[in-house]
Amino acid sequence: MSEQVTPAILSGPELEGTEAYSSVMDVFHASVRRFAGKPAFSCMGQTLSYGELDRLSGDFAAWLQHETDLKPGDRVAIQLPNVLQFPVAVFGALRAGMVVVNTNPLYTEREMAHQFKDAGARAIVILANMADKLEHVLERTDIEHVVVTQLADLHGFPKRQLINAAVKYVKKLVPAYRLPKALAFRDVLKRGAGHGHREFPREAEDIAALQYTGGTTGLAKGAMLTHRNLVANMLQARQAIGKGLTDGEETIIAPLPVYHIYTFTVNCLFMMETGNHTVLITNPRDLDGFVKELRSLRFTGFVGLNTLFNALCNREDFRRLDFSSLHLTISGGMALTRAVAQRWEQVTGCPVAEGYGLTETSPIVSFNPIDAIQLGTIGRPVAGTSVKVVDLDNRALPSDQPGELCVKGPQVMKGYWNRDEETAKAIDDEGWFRTGDIAVLQDDGYIRIVDRKKDMILVSGFNVYPNEIEDVVAMHPGVVESAAVGVTDDNSGEAIKLFVVARDPDLDADTLRRWCKNELTAYKVPRFVEFRDELPKTNVGKVLRRQLRDEDARKTAEA
Repeated sequence: MSEQVTPAILSGPELEGTEAYSSVMDVFHASVRRFAGKPAFSCMGQTLSYGELDRLSGDFAAWLQHETDLKPGDRVAIQLPNVLQFPVAVFGALRAGMVVVNTNPLYTEREMAHQFKDAGARAIVILANMADKLEHVLERTDIEHVVVTQLADLHGFPKRQLINAAVKYVKKLVPAYRLPKALAFRDVLKRGAGHGHREFPREAEDIAALQYTGGTTGLAKGAMLTHRNLVANMLQARQAIGKGLTDGEETIIAPLPVYHIYTFTVNCLFMMETGNHTVLITNPRDLDGFVKELRSLRFTGFVGLNTLFNALCNREDFRRLDFSSLHLTISGGMALTRAVAQRWEQVTGCPVAEGYGLTETSPIVSFNPIDAIQLGTIGRPVAGTSVKVVDLDNRALPSDQPGELCVKGPQVMKGYWNRDEETAKAIDDEGWFRTGDIAVLQDDGYIRIVDRKKDMILVSGFNVYPNEIEDVVAMHPGVVESAAVGVTDDNSGEAIKLFVVARDPDLDADTLRRWCKNELTAYKVPRFVEFRDELPKTNVGKVLRRQLRDEDARKTAEA
């Protein structure tokens, strides 16, 4: 007789505090009252207190209510980088009962047109730097109300004029545009201040945000995140991360884009709930300017991801910073390699706690306990959350067997906007959401991500997960970063190709393959190695393995 196996389900502790809040705005009002005099958000040396955030977002809400024909439930697109206008616009739209549509400022015209039309957005707040793109797509959307803001619009005089003039006339970062009906953000706030706003109550199941997925596998879909979803994830973050924080006393660095679900929830929402101070870094790609800004701050927390940690640790000026106050570093967005985590702790003295989440789960699913970090895992399920792994036939598997990770909890989205069929594929009748990630549930309650299902490489019938190869390669002292992909092979079905950015100019393919042979079984050793100056990445810094595969396939076809 075959041995019976018991399917494994891991569950977090009971979620606390949900009865206190029905909506994101309930959380917001509690925080701005409690922390009115505390700093809420800073950017480029300018700080907004919680009291100022309350006033300015109320002014924006009043403008929406009194000077537009928008109704509660209408969608407002916010296409801004990390600037102070972002939280003002987000909380103002929510206070007026609107639905926020977070939009990537780096989007092309095609991507903008798709998202705005798909969401049915009727208003937009956009940075002047990309207003020319909006001009070209406006007629293809339902947008009637356009608010344009310049980079330093919420800075004081004369710094505001100096920064905005430098951006437009010296750096020439604002292409000419023609939007005759557009209003300036500062004018909108002045108009709103003359009215006073009405707080519009929202129910827990009302949509708070349409958060679009990255779209790397086709047209982006809008995840409907309700007030319940976002409130639950704030409270889940508090139970998981809160031990490492003191309410109203922390200064947290936010270099990743706040329109992305990771930073949106952790910095814009959770740090607001705890009354802490978020420092928005507008352009983290400018590492010289980024490190210079860090030099002037006594920061206690840092929210980042693997590629950024790696890039910073490779800089001498970063290694010379004062890290004596840093006691919380959070990693998400992509897999954290062991080598980078160890290097960050060596440089800063602060361990990295890795979490895991998706757009569709608001995003946090699991997190490493601050006092019990287990490198190589994504931690344990957060409060109120259950996870399981399933095989290709959707059968739940026992612990220590890899399968597709499924998630159930109050943070799981309502569904995809106007895509019932896609929703049905993603969420089953019992509320389990299929993540598309391959994971193992360990007996000790931790979860280990093996890889994305679509990124798995099949070599002669053996499953090979790129993360494992990349972890091994990252430990080589001559490597900055790498990406492993599967390429077509007549003999083995797929072969492994490794793309490498080298620190050592003398590093060669044979040396790397020998390194891999010492750490990996033979079928996991890359057959091909290609050196590059850089790897293609998303705006968040996640390596685009699919693009590397596509480029390699094109070259092969043309050869």
